[in-house]
Amino acid sequence: MVSSLHRPTKAKVDLQVISDNIEITKAHLPKNTQFFAVVKANAYGHGAVKVAKSIEHQVDTFCVSNIDEGLELRQSGIKIPILVLGVILPHEIKVAIQYDLIITIASLEWLKLAKKEGVCLSHLSVHIKVDSGMGRIGVRSFQEANQLINGLTKHGANVEGIFTHFASADEKNNTQYQKQLIFFKELIGQLKNKPAIIHASNSAASLWHTDSIMTAVRIGIAIYGLNPSGDALALPYPLKPALHLESALVNVKEISRGELIGYGATYCAKKSEWIGTVPIGYADGWTRDMQGFSVLVDGLFCEIVGRVSMDQMTIRLPNYYPLGTKVTLIGRDGKQIITATQVAQQRKTINYEVLCLLSERIPREYV
Repeated sequence: MVSSLHRPTKAKVDLQVISDNIEITKAHLPKNTQFFAVVKANAYGHGAVKVAKSIEHQVDTFCVSNIDEGLELRQSGIKIPILVLGVILPHEIKVAIQYDLIITIASLEWLKLAKKEGVCLSHLSVHIKVDSGMGRIGVRSFQEANQLINGLTKHGANVEGIFTHFASADEKNNTQYQKQLIFFKELIGQLKNKPAIIHASNSAASLWHTDSIMTAVRIGIAIYGLNPSGDALALPYPLKPALHLESALVNVKEISRGELIGYGATYCAKKSEWIGTVPIGYADGWTRDMQGFSVLVDGLFCEIVGRVSMDQMTIRLPNYYPLGTKVTLIGRDGKQIITATQVAQQRKTINYEVLCLLSERIPREYV
């Protein structure tokens, strides 16, 4: 998708804020804890390459979702370790070795397939994934973990780490979290050849469950300044959002009582009103369910009226504003603020999804 540089819609990303969030988080971790920064999904919509280059000196490892995200970082000049969190098939191993990417192994079946296909595992570094209750990928017993570690080592791989992922560390009810933590700790305790790096803490666990912090932590949404729980749990220390989404008015008109706006004619003016058009729509990740939500113009909340279309949306203005007037969709304008969490609540989803849905059509500007 082409980045639309010639329209006023843009996401402004403050790289210093991300750096500050990292330092604040590190200050609350035990000494010598390795810091893995999660930059998958285009750094949660913030721009993986720019973010990674700006914080490489602050972190120990980058975490990505797949091989291609790792290649993007390597080809941009990133030198520090990169861990691929998702499972890749054995025939992709040559690429991982070539670009010095650490991969995740999640089952004995994977090792059997690698042997069957004659894949060479020499010079390959891996982390073992443990399914402690998330239910997606990972070994499910210490016996399987032991066999996998021994088998990988026998075939030349360097098993440097082992990890798990919590399903509900961001919720008030910590029953499932405790079950997973106990399972993982017991499994680790029964390993014959324990890897040097052991990690379980994501952003939520690092913030609210310090008993899960082992030799490393994987911090994603928190370094971008968002609360992993939405607003279910209060942050134990302040973090600042790094992304500000804005656009501008490209058309302003006065309509009469009874006039209709947008696809499906879902909005009818109750009186004479000023309507502004903003060049952003669902192709940009600003989805149709944002109708009825508000944006900020001149520090005032202005309702989105009519259906959000693919490339544009319309808002009700309190009075006339000239073309080019700034429209804030996420961020602060004057004394008012709109957060990604508030957008998520409108959509009945999570702030992660709001940021990740911001498409490549929206240019990222960095400060």
